[in-house]
Amino acid sequence: MKKGWKIKKLGEIAKINYGYTEKASFNDIGPKFLRITDIKDDGVEWISVPYCKCSDMDLPKYQLKEADIVFARTGATTGKSYLVKNPPNAVFASYLIRLKLISKKDFSPEFVSYYFQTKYYWDKINAGISGSAQGGFNATKLGQLYFPIPPLPEQQRIVSILNKAFAAIAKAKTNAEQNLKSAKELFESYLQGVFENGGEDWEEKALSNIGIVQTGTTPPTKDKSNYGDYIPFAKPPHFRPNGSIDTGESMLSKKGLEKGRLFATNSVLMVCIGATIGKTGFSEKPITSNQQINALTPSNNYLPKLLYYALISPFVQKQVLEQGRSAQATLPIINKTKWKKLLVNIPKDKTKQSEIIEVLDKLKIHSQKLEANYQQKIVDLEKLKKSVLQKAFNGEL
Repeated sequence: MKKGWKIKKLGEIAKINYGYTEKASFNDIGPKFLRITDIKDDGVEWISVPYCKCSDMDLPKYQLKEADIVFARTGATTGKSYLVKNPPNAVFASYLIRLKLISKKDFSPEFVSYYFQTKYYWDKINAGISGSAQGGFNATKLGQLYFPIPPLPEQQRIVSILNKAFAAIAKAKTNAEQNLKSAKELFESYLQGVFENGGEDWEEKALSNIGIVQTGTTPPTKDKSNYGDYIPFAKPPHFRPNGSIDTGESMLSKKGLEKGRLFATNSVLMVCIGATIGKTGFSEKPITSNQQINALTPSNNYLPKLLYYALISPFVQKQVLEQGRSAQATLPIINKTKWKKLLVNIPKDKTKQSEIIEVLDKLKIHSQKLEANYQQKIVDLEKLKKSVLQKAFNGEL
């Protein structure tokens, strides 16, 4: 421990209490009522926070003040915190815990708030979550967490360094995220240009006129002998961003295939229900699937890989979403009858088809390298942020 630093429990430096138990209302019936769901990564949009009834007697105990720190004590966001800044007349809900520093002459609220982003803190939260199925972390456990405290001038110096460092990291992360988005859009834009309007000696055809259209099916799961290691059995989670289909240990036996549906070599498969509707894969080997997936096995007039590119193009994906959302169902869904009517533009000449595939393959590899690069930059920036925080609370800045 660095000279002049002390170790204290959070309960020794702050008053800790649970929030107000009341129903939220979007009618202006009292103070704003801050809930867990109102706390976003970039703070609180007070205009969207509801209200609640709060008696004059209860208001002083639960009213939020500048530099209070509120903490989510249950649910998926357990441990998430928010340093209150410029609050309106507001109280906080019962699923939040409020920390009010005993003395601002000794403790910087910003310094304490940064503590709630450290690896040490999150390790303690994750280890201490207990109680309901949603998880939780109570006020007693929070108050027992140890907290390193340097003298106030050192706290202020560290806050100044962290503010500048985190602003720079946030800017770099925003740039990387924008570049990642641009890398994805680069490939999609080219696909759109290729398949939306086609060209000379191209034709617009429905999938049913291009090859064999099938829908997968699931052999009875109660009969374990239907499953083995004979042929891959695809499900929506098995589709990868690069177009491959990795079924892992999801396989049918030879007996199971008799009750399933075989898709021949070089078939194009698409998820046709749910949140991942439109996700598409290409299989260079025989494969089968469950009933959530439709498959196209092109005739000899068409190169299968080009059909894969056609089906992931915005031109076709837009059709899929429109058809899926028009279905009278809770989840978006496009059945076989509608799916086989999807239209694609495709050149008649197989030499032209091959040329397009070659260009798209190269562009896709380039795009994926860019995406991987920017994704790694984002990961590295998060690691840098954690490293700077660790140094700050170890007295190494």
